[in-house]
Amino acid sequence: MPFGRLAAPLMIGLALLLGGAPTLAQTPTTPQTAPAPADSDKPLPRQPGDAFGEEVTLPPRTVIYLQGHANWDNAYDTLVDAYKSLTQYLDKQGIKPNGPAMTIYTETDDTGFKFRAALPVAEAPPNLPKGDIAVGQAPSGKVLKFVHRGPYDAMDATYESITAYLDDKGLEAKDMFIEEYVTDILKNPPDNLVVDIFVPVK
Repeated sequence: MPFGRLAAPLMIGLALLLGGAPTLAQTPTTPQTAPAPADSDKPLPRQPGDAFGEEVTLPPRTVIYLQGHANWDNAYDTLVDAYKSLTQYLDKQGIKPNGPAMTIYTETDDTGFKFRAALPVAEAPPNLPKGDIAVGQAPSGKVLKFVHRGPYDAMDATYESITAYLDDKGLEAKDMFIEEYVTDILKNPPDNLVVDIFVPVK
């Protein structure tokens, strides 16, 4: 599946969650280079035990991250490249992640978003990285957990459901949230993912 086709639905979903509103002119067109799988715009049904609005507490975690900015039309490509760079850095340093990759979204607007692509580690390396890669702390504390299963380009439907859930409960999301990839974002095809979404609320 071409990565470019994923940007438009994700843009709509993230904008809904954080209160933005992408315009039609800013919505990328869908490439027609490969047929879409059946129901590619719909998440898979949740399985027993999948959280949807469950309050959980994220523990403090040390992460090595790459901070960047992506336009909506190359969002997935940018995230995958960021995780490739992080993985190469950790491999060279002989460091193994001790948890799943996570994308920390820090800001979104109609044209793109700012993010930290992060990998958790047991402790900060003795030689701190330089340049675009840095060491820090992942968000911690109480959040609401939601589970997405299925295609990445169906995540807009999951975010719409999250937005409806927050509205129904009278809750307002903070301007930051986290996607944690239960399935490996570098090894798993983007049409078959499991993603934990953590939403801090005000």
